[in-house]
Amino acid sequence: MAGRRNPFDRLEELFDRLNRQFEEAARDWEDEQGEQFAFGSATTTLDLADHGDEFVVTVDVPGYESGDLDSRLSGETLYISGEREHGTTDERDDSYLRRERELESFSRQLTLPEPVDADGIEATVNNGVLTIRLPKFEPGEGSHAIDID
Repeated sequence: MAGRRNPFDRLEELFDRLNRQFEEAARDWEDEQGEQFAFGSATTTLDLADHGDEFVVTVDVPGYESGDLDSRLSGETLYISGEREHGTTDERDDSYLRRERELESFSRQLTLPEPVDADGIEATVNNGVLTIRLPKFEPGEGSHAIDID
């Protein structure tokens, strides 16, 4: 059973490829139109840096609190999303004649160039910047040499 491939791997690869194509098309459209193009949600900028023994992902998330954000790692794909509600609330009065609230969300995914150690991942939010530190997977961790006859 350990040698069987996960049947959803190919589907995940397809979604990754489609996501890259959409992002590329959006960048091309942005270059032609001179303005930003978003697929129905707010966009946020993301940087990926290789610091030798770890990858560092930095995401601009102004106005988001740590509880508004979600991040997860699936294989070598990092998923980051956030959702928050804007507006003021008057707790004393529940008979609104007009109440305008705005829900803002974003979702990003990033395929990492190398495997990472999922147990060592750290994420922090400071001054509207989400920083995720992903230590690289060391070949000695969780693996063993196989003798070949």
